[in-house]
Amino acid sequence: MTPAHDDAACAMAHGEVRPDTGDRVLVAVFASPVARYLLRYGADLGFAVFLLEPAAERAAGWTDVAPIAPADLDGRADVVVTDHHREELGPVLRDVLAAETRWVGVMGNPRHPAPHVPALRALGVPEDDIARVHRPIGLNIGSRTPAEIAVATLAGLLADRNGRPGGFAF
Repeated sequence: MTPAHDDAACAMAHGEVRPDTGDRVLVAVFASPVARYLLRYGADLGFAVFLLEPAAERAAGWTDVAPIAPADLDGRADVVVTDHHREELGPVLRDVLAAETRWVGVMGNPRHPAPHVPALRALGVPEDDIARVHRPIGLNIGSRTPAEIAVATLAGLLADRNGRPGGFAF
């Protein structure tokens, strides 16, 4: 199909040209309401989406999303931990970091201590690897609901992947 617009960006915005999304991979860690929106919206953005949930009983009902294990991750994966209260946080993050993923982030309020840091230190994870974990994540848009948190997180991931600062700096 020939675009109706001379400007390639305009043609893409009008849906006349499909963006090259390459081999984007988005992994939500832990089945949660935010993970549900992240994976739904992430698929719309061209990500191959996966759920990493170590507790099989918590993944019941997530039949529309492919499961993935840390050993199957690689440098294409953007990994978002959607629950920082889970006891499996340290071991799961350790394994995700060992896979040398492209990007790893943990949701959480920046005014509270980051629980992943002591959990990873207790497991002997090197400080350089711990420093790879982003927190807070997403753009600061005042998100409150799971859908808003997912939008802010995905916007931040897209900005990072595209080498942009996010926000209104162009």
